[in-house]
Amino acid sequence: MNTQPNKKLSNDALNRISVDEFKTKTKVPIILVLDNIRSLNNIGSVFRTADAFLIEAIYLCGITAQPPHREIQKTALGATETVEWKYFSSTIEAVNELKNLNYKIIAIEQTENSTMLNDFRCSKDEPLALIFGNEVHGVEQVVINEVDEVVEIPQYGTKHSLNISVSVGVVVWDVFNKM
Repeated sequence: MNTQPNKKLSNDALNRISVDEFKTKTKVPIILVLDNIRSLNNIGSVFRTADAFLIEAIYLCGITAQPPHREIQKTALGATETVEWKYFSSTIEAVNELKNLNYKIIAIEQTENSTMLNDFRCSKDEPLALIFGNEVHGVEQVVINEVDEVVEIPQYGTKHSLNISVSVGVVVWDVFNKM
């Protein structure tokens, strides 16, 4: 047991970088692709996670809303100002661009023959695009047909689904550590 009390750090003690400093930092070679995400709060949460891990960019696809939007800002807390993003009318459009840029394209989904996240291997030398799907329907099958690999988050309860913002946090943390 820790005998020393743990004192919370003040905002000043966290040594946060400025927006300008963030923009000059070397980014982790990951692009998060949001495939038709309905919830503006989920979108904002993804921006915040991307900021926390210095993610290269977010691709917003289909019905996924774009900043600036008050509801996205509620959970993004300014991360829409730091994280690069781009909009595509379809996720397939984004996948095609990423293929041309030589990204390894990974859908986060439950499929036959998916790789469990704990078994997934990656390298910091291989840029990744991680696709996260709609809250109800998941990643579109037409998109799954085009990816290099499907990765699944192991789950053991009765629901076998996680909120997309939670899924992004789990996967990004895991991949970040593996890189």
